[in-house]
Amino acid sequence: MKHSAPLLALCLACAGLGVAEDYSGPRPPKPDIPYLLHADELIPTEVTEAREQGRGRDESVYVMAGVSSPARTPLAEPIFLFESQKIAPESLQLYRLEVKNGSRQVVLSRKKKSARPLRLMVTRLAEGLFRIEVNEGLGLENGQYSLSPAGSNAAFCFEVY
Repeated sequence: MKHSAPLLALCLACAGLGVAEDYSGPRPPKPDIPYLLHADELIPTEVTEAREQGRGRDESVYVMAGVSSPARTPLAEPIFLFESQKIAPESLQLYRLEVKNGSRQVVLSRKKKSARPLRLMVTRLAEGLFRIEVNEGLGLENGQYSLSPAGSNAAFCFEVY
């Protein structure tokens, strides 16, 4: 039992190593908008509303104006910073958009092959502050994308080039 005090001190010291430092990186200037993280620079995603155009009982098309987003990243695995006030970061879904007839769109269908949300990983950095990463193995192909809260027509668009 002589060695128990130093062993206990060593265990407590090692346990302290696992405690994260306070986050000291950049913070989004506005809440509930995902920002693309480029080094220490934050680029706001394009905030828009997807208009629903039903094609029938089992299919909906969500359309966003314009053929490309002004928010652009060269990163195939973009990282977003997100300060949550009203939107839960876990509710965000990422979709690849098709460019058709001068607009961007995504088709969701109950019966036919439908767009599926791409995988995201959400990490809490500080109270109300989250890091959102694309978790798609090889990353995203060049193109137009939208982050959208489940059950909402709010769309946060960006382009991978």
